[in-house]
Amino acid sequence: EEERGETGDEETDAQNGKGGVEAGDGKRFSDALGTLNGLLDKYWERSPSAASVMEFFENSQKGPLYFDHFAFRTFGTNGCGIDSLAESFESFGYTRRDPFEFKNKKLNAFWFSPPTVELPRLFISELQVEKFSEDVQAIIDKYTKQVQGCPEHMLLSAVLGVLPWENPTLEDFQQLSEASEYAAWTLVNGCALNHTTISVHNLAQNNRLDDLVEALQRAGFELNGSGGLVKKSPDGGLLQASTVADTIAHAFREGQAVQVPGSYIEFAERLVLPEHRHLGEEEVKECHRRDGFEAGNADKIFESTTLASQ
Repeated sequence: EEERGETGDEETDAQNGKGGVEAGDGKRFSDALGTLNGLLDKYWERSPSAASVMEFFENSQKGPLYFDHFAFRTFGTNGCGIDSLAESFESFGYTRRDPFEFKNKKLNAFWFSPPTVELPRLFISELQVEKFSEDVQAIIDKYTKQVQGCPEHMLLSAVLGVLPWENPTLEDFQQLSEASEYAAWTLVNGCALNHTTISVHNLAQNNRLDDLVEALQRAGFELNGSGGLVKKSPDGGLLQASTVADTIAHAFREGQAVQVPGSYIEFAERLVLPEHRHLGEEEVKECHRRDGFEAGNADKIFESTTLASQ
């Protein structure tokens, strides 16, 4: 089976080791892989639970692990939204796909398909800043205008593990927290990886999400129960679950260190599409499985950081 986004032997490789890449795509592929691996290096540092999950898999699985997708959060203003990251990823060969809107959370999103099955999908969302009060907009504008006109700084800051804007004040963080947990998270995490997602159907053991969830609970991992531990798309083809985000210490501009929500890890199982269910197990490839994302599932997965902030 073709699989996507192999983690590699040291938890830091976003490449699937099976199959090849067309020679003409070599430079773009290596650029994409280097960027994704740079993001992962910082992600493991900021998400101890995700690193522990990887240790759990290494101790219980035979064979490689694969990423289904990576996810990012942004502010939809001053050129700091979806497009600020999309421009770089599209230059690597990623293709923008379906749009999503989350009205209650005031968010827009797109998912991006990779140029090769060897790389993970992307899910990039942005806050609809214009739908918030003038006070909230003013706080966000104060930071995002610092990088206005420099969209390439957004992804670069994430790879380097730094904020794209100046370190915020605790007062600004607290005010945004009252209006939107998403906004507060983005203020202190910038464009850091919000989460990565393990491809469950490519696991050697526990390759059904219900079984994996039980195994993770037995191992003591705290999972996001919003909408049920397993979130299922209406067509039944996409099953998702996630941990509750870690909290990390952030030293605000005033010098005070406060625990804030960080990143988390997700698990996705994509079932074989009805028209391909006649295929034998060895014949099934990634292209025969349910692709894309589901708004209802994603809405509940977003709660992984909300639960951490409570």
